[in-house]
Amino acid sequence: LAEDQRWRMAFGEDRPIPVKLEKALLAAEDRRFRWHPGVDPLAVMRALVQNLKAAKRVSGASTLTMQAVRLMDPRPRTWTSKAWEMVRAVKLDLLRSKEDILRLYLTHAPYGGNVVGARAAALRFFGVEAEDITWAQACTLVVLPRSPSSVNLQSGRNELMKRRDNLLARLEKECILDDATLD
Repeated sequence: LAEDQRWRMAFGEDRPIPVKLEKALLAAEDRRFRWHPGVDPLAVMRALVQNLKAAKRVSGASTLTMQAVRLMDPRPRTWTSKAWEMVRAVKLDLLRSKEDILRLYLTHAPYGGNVVGARAAALRFFGVEAEDITWAQACTLVVLPRSPSSVNLQSGRNELMKRRDNLLARLEKECILDDATLD
């Protein structure tokens, strides 16, 4: 436990980012992560069109870089905050490598209760280091931060498994997993 009573372990530069976790994360959250400058213009346009058509917020355009910015410096969810995140994300992308940005996200992502970061979550929930997780565990760690207080290993377990299985199916469809691994 850290001083703030949270289970937290950094993804330091001395540890490689686990391939399974990285591939699942990019497939689920930010497919163009390696190509955009912290903000994905295509996602912004898509979200803008969808939100205008619906006359309410139905889609977001947050990249992993923007999410890392928000996790490190939380602000109220407003248009002003979104613009601030975009500016900070571009700056972060200019100053840090994509690997560093992934490390920041994986270190600060919330996993429910007092568990913060993918390493701490892998150890706490599965009893293994993040490098040793299975594909199913990697997908679970990817979908948990979306709503860790309502969909987690204790409550909302069926919804969590559904989200995990959908991500596993997407990885198989994108030829990241083969049929045998998916089974």
